[in-house]
Amino acid sequence: MSGASAGAAGRPSPFVLAWLDAALDAAALGPALDLACGRGRHALALAARGARTLALDRDAAGLAALAAEARVRGLPLACLRADLEGGGALPVAPGRLGVLVVSRYLWRPLAPALADALAPGGLLLYETFTRAQEKLGHGPRNPAFLLEPGELPRLFPGLRVEAFEEARVESARGPEALARLAARRPA
Repeated sequence: MSGASAGAAGRPSPFVLAWLDAALDAAALGPALDLACGRGRHALALAARGARTLALDRDAAGLAALAAEARVRGLPLACLRADLEGGGALPVAPGRLGVLVVSRYLWRPLAPALADALAPGGLLLYETFTRAQEKLGHGPRNPAFLLEPGELPRLFPGLRVEAFEEARVESARGPEALARLAARRPA
């Protein structure tokens, strides 16, 4: 992330923005985690609204820039570096998170740990690509990183689904085929 402006990280997903008030309420249960945060667009949005926020990614340089942005803005944001696909465990204790945001990232073996990391009543906001993305000419093409139809809620069988959709949406990158899930760990 270059520059010290909120726009440097990019605008949060419209899906996450639509659930932001619910996420802030759930953040009373424990910190929010932006998993595979990239430049931190969701972490910054949550922290800017006062939620204690963790940003996790494997990119050390990106996390350093995000941490600097948070310091400049005085935000309650801490950065964690982990390579979850390289065999690392989720560096969050079970039942600790009030909110978990995952956007444009899919590593199926991690799903049980993500559900376990939520506090009772905690909220999962998950948005990523479906197999329909292959036909759109950009984005991931590896099936390991694309959801099958109806797969996203099945990855989290212990969570209560509050909203789920699969849709083609327009973005700055062009059309995207996305699955979107809002789900809670039962209290």
